[in-house]
Amino acid sequence: MTRELAVVSPETEFKDIATLLATRRISAVPVVDGAGSLVGVVSEADLLPKEEHAGDPDGPSWFAGRRPRRDWHKAAALRAADLMTSPVRTADVTDPLSVVARQLVASRMRRLFVLDEGKLVGVVARRDLLGVFLRPDAEIKAEVETSVFERALIANPASYTVTVDRGEVTLLGRLERRSSVAAAGQLAALVPGVIEVRNRLDYVWDDERK
Repeated sequence: MTRELAVVSPETEFKDIATLLATRRISAVPVVDGAGSLVGVVSEADLLPKEEHAGDPDGPSWFAGRRPRRDWHKAAALRAADLMTSPVRTADVTDPLSVVARQLVASRMRRLFVLDEGKLVGVVARRDLLGVFLRPDAEIKAEVETSVFERALIANPASYTVTVDRGEVTLLGRLERRSSVAAAGQLAALVPGVIEVRNRLDYVWDDERK
């Protein structure tokens, strides 16, 4: 995630927000209250209604949908509190990257703001996640061996091998339990940078058999 964020307060004025977006070359800015809590976000889309409805004193009719009425309200807004979109979709700092990626895809959003115990600490954009897949194979291999087999499964190092080729992980060997084989594949898939897992592990005994 990106930790160095530009933020505004609910009282920040329209002109200052527009200037900030333009000078920082960002498409949205979080709105944070005095306690450091994230209360909303102002994006380029929140600013555009002012231009769209310029010179239109009448506004949408009573039969207009919710969105036209919302945009009309934002066209008259002067502060972040009235411009912002709220609530904001967020991720927790402890969320795995795979979970964050699924949220971004499902919501069709370009970014998720990241919270740590309710406080804003960063933002993850789609381009940040793409960078994960540039991770070197050697780093991926080391993390799979350490986090999956050594820490999670406490497996004998002689019972498995891990190879990584362009982000594709292959697991070979023979573990004691069938459940450990399934867990190894699932956990390896969660390691940042992994594109695919080929789980070719075998097991000694079937602990899942009823």
